[in-house]
Amino acid sequence: MVAPQLAAVFTKLQTLSTSDHASVVSMNIFVALLCACIVIGHLLEENRWMNESITALIIGVFTGVIILLTSGGKSSHLLVFSEDLFFIYLLPPIIFNAGFQVKKKQFFRNFITIMLFGAVGTLISCTIISLGVINFFKEMDIGSLDIGDFLAIGAIFAATDSVCTLQVLNQDETPLLYSLVFGEGVVNDATSVVLFNAIQSFDLVNTSPRILLEFIGSFLYLFLASTMLGVIVGLVSAYIIKKLYFGRHSTDREFALMMLMAYLSYIMAELFYLSGILTVFFCGIVMSHYTWHNVTESSRVTTKHAFATLSFVAETFLFLYVGMDALDMEKWRFVSDSPGTSVAVSAVLMGLVMVGRAAFVFPLSFLSNLAKKSASEKISFREQIIIWWAGLMRGAVSMALAYNQFTRGGHTQLRGNAIMITSTITIVLFSTVVFGLMTKPLIRFLLPHPKPTASMLSDQSTPKSMEAPFLGSGQDSFDDSLIGVHRPNSIRALLTTPAHTVHYYWRKFDNAFMRPMFGGRGFVPFVPGSPTERSEPNLPQWQ
Repeated sequence: MVAPQLAAVFTKLQTLSTSDHASVVSMNIFVALLCACIVIGHLLEENRWMNESITALIIGVFTGVIILLTSGGKSSHLLVFSEDLFFIYLLPPIIFNAGFQVKKKQFFRNFITIMLFGAVGTLISCTIISLGVINFFKEMDIGSLDIGDFLAIGAIFAATDSVCTLQVLNQDETPLLYSLVFGEGVVNDATSVVLFNAIQSFDLVNTSPRILLEFIGSFLYLFLASTMLGVIVGLVSAYIIKKLYFGRHSTDREFALMMLMAYLSYIMAELFYLSGILTVFFCGIVMSHYTWHNVTESSRVTTKHAFATLSFVAETFLFLYVGMDALDMEKWRFVSDSPGTSVAVSAVLMGLVMVGRAAFVFPLSFLSNLAKKSASEKISFREQIIIWWAGLMRGAVSMALAYNQFTRGGHTQLRGNAIMITSTITIVLFSTVVFGLMTKPLIRFLLPHPKPTASMLSDQSTPKSMEAPFLGSGQDSFDDSLIGVHRPNSIRALLTTPAHTVHYYWRKFDNAFMRPMFGGRGFVPFVPGSPTERSEPNLPQWQ
């Protein structure tokens, strides 16, 4: 009686051991592929066509083909696409580092335009895509999709790929374009996720003006609450590090606290059903403006490199992951009997994406230019073309939302859902490779490379890159002398130059209240015998 039970237990343990070993083998191969992506990306650094995201995506697809052949057509990936892996582990370091490195002066100078593109533009794009699929999909045999599915498709394909944008644009060579496209990308991703969640939570069958108002109110609440949460967590981290000054005993503690509180902002947003993307982005901006200046010199260098490295590895992992998952045979089998339908759906969606983006980029750019007096601040038509083109790429956010809407646990048995998943994969691969490959040459064709100017290099208080000189000796990112902001003397100044006028009063408020309490450049804590006192004895105080 005992012997059969022992045999069964032994067999189960052996099965678990085999499964664990298979997982170890998969992770070994995946890490080796990550290393290969880094090496090949380095070798292609000067290539005018390729970038690291496209390299990782192509390597992922080729690896998927090899695995598909060796497994006899059963599987193409080492890991199954998981929304939790994407939203909880991969996306936070990428978005936080983007906020941590962003040139704050450029971002906030164009803040109104960025919000127009990111929020209003996403709503326009989502509306056009949703109306288009309602009209076109009725003529196609793609299965049963309801109004909720059509609206969700609009939110899914309105989400741009801000990660790939980081790879194809350079914030030193084209600061205005980078600020607009990347800033819009972050706000766009957050808006798309908020829209998607709102669509899923509301009863869209029985619509009424009251439900529409509730929908708009919920959207605004999520937007504002997510931003405020990120700002609050960033300020709390700055206050704690400034008051307690961990660096007097251990620089490891202050770096660990910065990293953990940055991640805490994201998971708190998820806990309260807010937008983690917006929260962690603004937390990164606040931490770079206050918290980063309150730590020791060694911790500043460490955080700058560590956050950039985490973001880089997550980006590479993400594109490798998407490339390998593109050949998931479970979904492709459902559309193998009608490949023409799948191609037609992908073509229609790609066309709607292009039309939806053009419908807001050019009109909103025109409106933005009306409010700008200086010709150098206006968005030229050539720049508008680049903004339109660079925002056509679709990436992992679209993939994750599509899997959320059309699969259960990564699997589906419905033909219509499988067609939507395969169409999403097709659009992500096509847009990333084609539009990603063409963006750099397009920029070089439409805009000659500008020479670095003082205004481009002035934002050195932001830990923007691993190659930047140590930031303690740079100009402050909100220095009035760099952008010609003068004391506004009338209400007319607020109406004619709102960005500069608001900036002037923000600087006064920041200098009088925020920096003395939360620290920042010129308000670095000095503790007897501390590394800061020894390394920065001549740091000028805020003027």
